[in-house]
Amino acid sequence: MKKIEAIIKPFKLDDVVDALSEIGVEGVSVTEIKGFGRQKGRTEIYKGAEYVVDFLPKVKIEVVVTDGLAGPVSETIQKVAHTGKIGDGKIFILPIESVIRIRTGERDDEAI
Repeated sequence: MKKIEAIIKPFKLDDVVDALSEIGVEGVSVTEIKGFGRQKGRTEIYKGAEYVVDFLPKVKIEVVVTDGLAGPVSETIQKVAHTGKIGDGKIFILPIESVIRIRTGERDDEAI
């Protein structure tokens, strides 16, 4: 099993979730976050004063899938979240040792 964490631009969230549903992903967790990468924030002007916004709004999507679905999920996220502009985000793929569904006690692949 793999856990896929993707940090994407917020306006791409609905498109990514819809695309993941289409390929068979049944559960997604979403967290609103702030951060920056190479773009290092941005400078804005408010009431004539210039200030730096260090952290940009992002969305983190977390999905746990079987090993066989990890490739299609990461490829789908990359394709759908891509804008070609700086700040598109990152995808992290991590191994998962075990999963337990609390309600039924199912484990691992059956619990996903």
